[in-house]
Amino acid sequence: MKNPQKNALPWLWVSALVIVLDQWSKAWVLRTLPEYTDIVVIDGFWNWFRTYNTGAAFSFLANAGGWQQWFFTILAFAISALLGYWLYRTARSDWKTALPYALIIGGAIGNVIDRLQHGHVIDFIKWYVGDYVWPAFNLADAAIVGGALGLLLLGVMGGGKKADGQ
Repeated sequence: MKNPQKNALPWLWVSALVIVLDQWSKAWVLRTLPEYTDIVVIDGFWNWFRTYNTGAAFSFLANAGGWQQWFFTILAFAISALLGYWLYRTARSDWKTALPYALIIGGAIGNVIDRLQHGHVIDFIKWYVGDYVWPAFNLADAAIVGGALGLLLLGVMGGGKKADGQ
């Protein structure tokens, strides 16, 4: 098995862009939005709502006593390292594979920065329809979900190139 001569590591610029936009948006939230107060953006659908999450998706393990901060930090670094290795093994031109990896890496590191800096993740986007409210999220979360959906579609639809270019 040969590695492609031009691997997909340059796609890490997407990860860097996600991190910058995520951290910029969270700094804006901390400067601008009051805590736990709905600010309507699109009535009946979208509010700004500054809240915090010490857990993972849907506040999983949010009340676990603090150890979860380190667990999720280590997990995010491990997943990012694995995806970085897979980027290295992916052909640069295989954007259908490289883009989802890069989005997930950027989102994971964006949330790790929050955990290390604040002890929790800052969430602020609240979508709802009628009485159904989606849990608050942030740009890093959106990048992770977008990347995961991309990988799911790639897996269902096929079309990704094998890592060794075959």
